[in-house]
Amino acid sequence: MRLVKVDKEWQSEHEAYFKEWGSERMVPSSFNLVAQDTYDEYLSELEIRQHGIENWVPNSNYFLINDENRIVAMVNIRHRLNDYLHNIGGHIGYGVRPSERRKGYATLMLAKALKKCKELELKRVLITCDEDNIGSAKVILNNGGIEDEPFHDKDGRVIRRFWIEIKE
Repeated sequence: MRLVKVDKEWQSEHEAYFKEWGSERMVPSSFNLVAQDTYDEYLSELEIRQHGIENWVPNSNYFLINDENRIVAMVNIRHRLNDYLHNIGGHIGYGVRPSERRKGYATLMLAKALKKCKELELKRVLITCDEDNIGSAKVILNNGGIEDEPFHDKDGRVIRRFWIEIKE
């Protein structure tokens, strides 16, 4: 298993992954292919957003690839927090391909993402999940997450917030 940067060579695999999500809201949203007409347009827009523009903070995006060269999960690492991310999104957002869930990929991917955070010289990262997402909470706890006060959004949704110290 390895993390790879988003690249044109993964287009067909990314499109298949996206299609598998169906009408479910894709997480993280940086991998959603709806807004652009072509994959090249998606890659161009992603490159711009990765440097930080408008509401986007500088960020990195990776696919988790298995030994069969299949995308099993995706992760977005935000290099810093803004007010929104401090309450809702955190430093790391991840999602697992629906057919590949409950196989330990999220736990592995978060561990690999934390190593990328160390390379970015982040000392402490925030990771969030919806209150009812028990699986994601377990993934975060399994990677050393310490729960902080939850955030309640204007619609009454409760966001659980966890901090992870990046080990030296």
